[in-house]
Amino acid sequence: MKIISICPSNTELCVYLGIEDQLIAIDDYSDWPNSIQHLPKVGPDLSINLDLVQSLKPDLVLASLSVPGMEKNIEGLQERGIPHLTFNPQSLEDIAQDLLTLGEAVGLSKKAAEQAAQFRATVQRYKEISDTIEQRPSLYWEWWPNPLFTPGRINWLTEISRLAGGYNLFEDVDLASVTVSSEDVLSRNPDYICLAWVGVPLKRINPKIVRKRENWADLTALQNDRIFIMEEPLYCRPSPRLLDGLEKLAAILHPEKFCKERPVT
Repeated sequence: MKIISICPSNTELCVYLGIEDQLIAIDDYSDWPNSIQHLPKVGPDLSINLDLVQSLKPDLVLASLSVPGMEKNIEGLQERGIPHLTFNPQSLEDIAQDLLTLGEAVGLSKKAAEQAAQFRATVQRYKEISDTIEQRPSLYWEWWPNPLFTPGRINWLTEISRLAGGYNLFEDVDLASVTVSSEDVLSRNPDYICLAWVGVPLKRINPKIVRKRENWADLTALQNDRIFIMEEPLYCRPSPRLLDGLEKLAAILHPEKFCKERPVT
């Protein structure tokens, strides 16, 4: 099949299923793996060049609703009659289900079932270890520095935090994304601060900005120098690569528990 992915997480789903050789084009933000970077780029995920997509005559376009604003891509594909699948995962189980859906669409249902089972088995292994942890540190995940954005309960990072033996500081807020104030964070006083600024390269994430915020130097996380720059592709994209992010986070929080654990990817 000739497949075009217009979202990084969908591209990574293809790689996990082993069909990256069927990709004929990708969006501008699909930066992994290096082996597909020679493919034509059809624009950033919020501004896909649908005329170019149509001209490439794909058998299937993999679309997404993982970021607000992507709805117009779906509408454009529908208007042009371009065959497409739309994913909108909010949890790790959703990702496993998307893998099965993709496998069925490309005629690889058996392989997709095997990969989904492997994915779920890795999640289960982490859960079994995590369930033995009594002292769970709180994690403040920062998606954007101004205004402050953080994930709420309806997000895979809440699951990742729990599986790694911690908990999301704002897991009590029944939203996927939460705008918070500096005072909100101060009052909750996180044990760890995890910076994963969406769309910002690692080298441009500056912890000094966080340290200079009024009264933030008094936070437990900063007092203990527990502020970490986390790779956005491993934490902010709903793809199987979240397992690699989970491995890194678990090793930070509880190395004594997870030092021998490795996700199957």
